[in-house]
Amino acid sequence: MENGQNEQIELNGIVEDVTFRNDDTGFTVLVLAANGELVTVVGVLPGITCGENLRVRGGWDFHPAYGRQFRAELCERSMPKTADDLLKYLSSGIIKGIGPSTAIKIIEKFGENTFDVMENQPERLAEIKGISEKKALEISKNFKSQFAVREVMIALERFGMTTSECLKAYMAFGVKAPETVEENPYILCNSDLGISFDRADEIAENLPNKTDKINRVLAGVIHVVKTNVYNNGHTCLPRKQMLVPCTQLLDISEDEANEAVDELIRQKRLVSETFGDKEYLFLHQIYRAEINASNRILQMLAFPPAGKLTLQRDIDNIEIAEGIKYEEKQRLAITTAIQKGILILTGGPGTGKTTTLNGILRIMESDGLDVLLTAPTGRAAKRMSDVTGRDAKTIHRLLEVEWDSHDRPIFSRNQTNPLECHAVIVDELSMVDVSLFSSLLDALPIGCRLIMVGDSDQLPAVGAGNVLHDLIESGRIPVVELKEVFRQAMESVIVTNAHKIVSGEMPDLTVRDRDFFFMERKTPYSAAQTVVELCASRLPNAYGYTVDEKIQVLCPSRKGETGTNNLNRLLQAAINPPAKGKKEIKTAGRLFREGDKVMQIKNNYNVMWERDGEEGSGIFNGDIGILKEINQPDGTMRILFDDRDAVYPIESAAELEHAYAVTVHKSQGNEFDAVIMPVIDIVAQLAYRNILYTAVTRAKNIMITVGSEETIRAMVNNNKQTKRYSALKKFLLRDGDSL
Repeated sequence: MENGQNEQIELNGIVEDVTFRNDDTGFTVLVLAANGELVTVVGVLPGITCGENLRVRGGWDFHPAYGRQFRAELCERSMPKTADDLLKYLSSGIIKGIGPSTAIKIIEKFGENTFDVMENQPERLAEIKGISEKKALEISKNFKSQFAVREVMIALERFGMTTSECLKAYMAFGVKAPETVEENPYILCNSDLGISFDRADEIAENLPNKTDKINRVLAGVIHVVKTNVYNNGHTCLPRKQMLVPCTQLLDISEDEANEAVDELIRQKRLVSETFGDKEYLFLHQIYRAEINASNRILQMLAFPPAGKLTLQRDIDNIEIAEGIKYEEKQRLAITTAIQKGILILTGGPGTGKTTTLNGILRIMESDGLDVLLTAPTGRAAKRMSDVTGRDAKTIHRLLEVEWDSHDRPIFSRNQTNPLECHAVIVDELSMVDVSLFSSLLDALPIGCRLIMVGDSDQLPAVGAGNVLHDLIESGRIPVVELKEVFRQAMESVIVTNAHKIVSGEMPDLTVRDRDFFFMERKTPYSAAQTVVELCASRLPNAYGYTVDEKIQVLCPSRKGETGTNNLNRLLQAAINPPAKGKKEIKTAGRLFREGDKVMQIKNNYNVMWERDGEEGSGIFNGDIGILKEINQPDGTMRILFDDRDAVYPIESAAELEHAYAVTVHKSQGNEFDAVIMPVIDIVAQLAYRNILYTAVTRAKNIMITVGSEETIRAMVNNNKQTKRYSALKKFLLRDGDSL
């Protein structure tokens, strides 16, 4: 019964039972009577109920706990025809106003003509005892509503759309979805449906009539801009630079590409700005975020807080009370934060950022100021709490995130409902994208102080923008960079090597008895095997560390023998092999097993979690957890993200990756007791200094590099990075704009 990976099988049958349904996503588990047997079918099958005739296409899965299942990728449905099937359908409760007993009466009265009566002669339902004329009309109305949804889904499926895509289109465009898609299939990728331009191209090929070329061209230009924004972190693109990819993708001339850009600007789907002699193009939402952030910063600079006459004496008193002596730059940072009300505090490991931050906090709190602490990720916020002894929240939690119907964040704290505080300190600013930064600034009350802490030598945010670099390079905001490494920090080879790397010097690879180790391996294969040994036995035996909690493998790349894809496969086999009673699921080509270390790879604001009796929602891109339980009958899985116990629908497993090994980019904002990094056979575009530096600064107690000294040297010597286009600096350097 097993099929090849790409081969599709077709089943035809009658729905006998629906055992699970998620009305929000359409994910369904049902029992289908097909070919003389009862088959469990799973997939996105919205609105399916007992008695329906289904034709499903897909393939067989075998689950160790729940046996054989058919995973449906496409579904065609037709209304029940026989009296028995009609009775199953009506008895299911799908039509409001009809229960099992009423269904029996209706079928006994009208038999196989039941649906014709309900649609065209609803008054005849009143012939049945217990059904009034008013109720008869309500039943007919509910039936027609169900039938309309069904007809829309069937019509869209004829265009080659998957059931999931049909559901999204229906939810976006209602009963007019078939006509809307047929007129312009590229509206599917221009809306919030999550359907790609390439997929819209495939759907367009299945339409009876060809769509206007201009629809495809406009959608293709937007696709090129979106790809660069969301995949490469740009907030804008030079107009001239994006013409070539548009001509290549769409097979059009540069003149046609320019005409399409002009039309998109006219439609306000793109925004044009000229800086110097260069024109840049923005997506409207990112443009608003970037220019809003610059305006808010300029407003804060224009209205600084009142000065404090006793400030130097207060700093002296902290030194006496704490038995410390601030160096000159630390003292400057504390003074600037209090007097100016806005500060960027930057510096590498061991330079005293935490000591300085605690000094700022003590003075603000002694003055009666309410100070809020925040960071981009849960782990960064927890670390901030640990080093300050005060509560810190993620930026999303601080702003009280909610979500709209398209899973876009909506923050309850904003300009009309600002935070209740006098100062906000945000850590790990280097990984904050411009949209989140703009939302944070919107939520600051008038006169609020803002202290921004980050390491400008780390990698930029995964999302769009170059916030920390643009703020520093604008010269508009006070910046204090701590450079002096304190004596106690110098005892750590992790710290000293991090500073060597960022200065373009080779790290010391000869130390054998401290916290930074280099293990030379000649081939990617032997390096991968060593990484597995370190995780599975050597570090657990020597230090009691486990991959679940304290060991993290960081890779520059996903590909190759020492990339995350291969290492996750090897590490899962070594650390969490299959076992009797250990449940598994397979999705998107990945096999997840209870006990696996996993990472969320996209923001999901709907996932509910519980922590010490507190309930909340939202798991975010980069969050790492342990898959504790798979509950196939309920269609759920339970994942523990640090102290948050989250319950997922199984179909959301597509938003997860294994996290025994993750990319350095994905590790930002996190700190791990032990970091292992393979350094061999790295592609040129990823073999640069910031990746090595960021990985090293993620290690708290132990840093192990495995591979080639030549590779490390190449990374240290390569300080070139892929250019990231952004405009926050440019907006800050010109007069404030209004939206």
